[in-house]
Amino acid sequence: MGSALETLCGQAYGAGQLDMLGVYMQRSWIILLTTCIPLMFLYIFATQLLRLIGQTPDISKWAGMFSIWMIPQLFAYALNFPIQKFLQSQSKIIVMAAISAVAVLLHLFFSWLLMLKLGWGLVGGAVMLNASWWFVVVAQFLYILGGTCGEAWNGFSFKAFQNLWGFVKLSLASAIMLCLEFWYMMVLILFAGYLKDAEIAVDALSICMNIVGWMIMVSLGFNAAISVRVSNELGAGRPRTAKFSVLVVAITSIFFGTFLALVLFVARKQYPALFSASEEVQKLVYELTPLLAASVILNSLQPTLSGVAVGAGWQAFVAYVNIVCYYVVGIPLGLILGFKFNLGVKGIWYGMLAGTGAQTCVLLWMVIRTNWNKEASIAGTRIKEWGGRKETETANT
Repeated sequence: MGSALETLCGQAYGAGQLDMLGVYMQRSWIILLTTCIPLMFLYIFATQLLRLIGQTPDISKWAGMFSIWMIPQLFAYALNFPIQKFLQSQSKIIVMAAISAVAVLLHLFFSWLLMLKLGWGLVGGAVMLNASWWFVVVAQFLYILGGTCGEAWNGFSFKAFQNLWGFVKLSLASAIMLCLEFWYMMVLILFAGYLKDAEIAVDALSICMNIVGWMIMVSLGFNAAISVRVSNELGAGRPRTAKFSVLVVAITSIFFGTFLALVLFVARKQYPALFSASEEVQKLVYELTPLLAASVILNSLQPTLSGVAVGAGWQAFVAYVNIVCYYVVGIPLGLILGFKFNLGVKGIWYGMLAGTGAQTCVLLWMVIRTNWNKEASIAGTRIKEWGGRKETETANT
């Protein structure tokens, strides 16, 4: 839900409405912290919910205990994510990376100390996760309070409580758009558990999904970069620069994805052994490598196009696109090919590729057909409507 800030903060920064960045961040805090309250009950009753869906008593017990200990992290992330977007919109990336690097080093040491050396086990892991997340929140917020963001942070304001409903709608659209993408891959692994030789299928698919996940982490860098650039340029009324930025990052991401796909294809006989000692799993991963390579290429461009959508504020429309491409095309096709035509895990993956390919094509068509001058005008209207000059002038009157 915090991804709404990528649109609003980025466009406000581009338009020179720096004072609204802090207000937008506070609005997002209000919405996300409120959302945490119902989500918290999922943590509290995790044991009962896991038992309800058929998990074993031991897994349910320990997962439920871990969930309760992790409640502070839920609220820390609700504060952290808007701070990330607030800083990203101003291209203050180095400080975020430095704080994260310190957090990782502290996390590694104290996790070893609490979990292994002192024998706190699962509770020690939860304590350190909470501490690490809150360290990042406090460090980033202290950086903001230090005056490094200039007019972007003018302290807490009652304007944060204005026009919350419009903010909620964009936040929900952002959440639906991103959750539908994330759940899509998780659902495919779930379905693989019902195939013949399910353990081998799930192992092989999980290995491939992890590799795709690692590649996507890099693609998410392109996603964040183009989201910030598009929103900044549209907010500043520079549609041609926004269009050129999209072209540059799209070509760069495709080149990167193609290079990684070639590396996987060349090393397809060697890399499966890094993940599993089972010859059956290695063989299946080898057979899946061409599909994995195609997924890597698609998933290098797709997050980039999603970043363009977020920067321009198209979340609601893209959410509908994701529903159709993933859940009307991809999953049904994967189930038909995997189970009806006995293609197994390959059939499920063909369906996934079809869904991702369809979504990528639709987003590409949207970007190509976009009237960037019109988008710049819409960005200006959005800034005024949701807290820019118009709201300020009204308040002064």
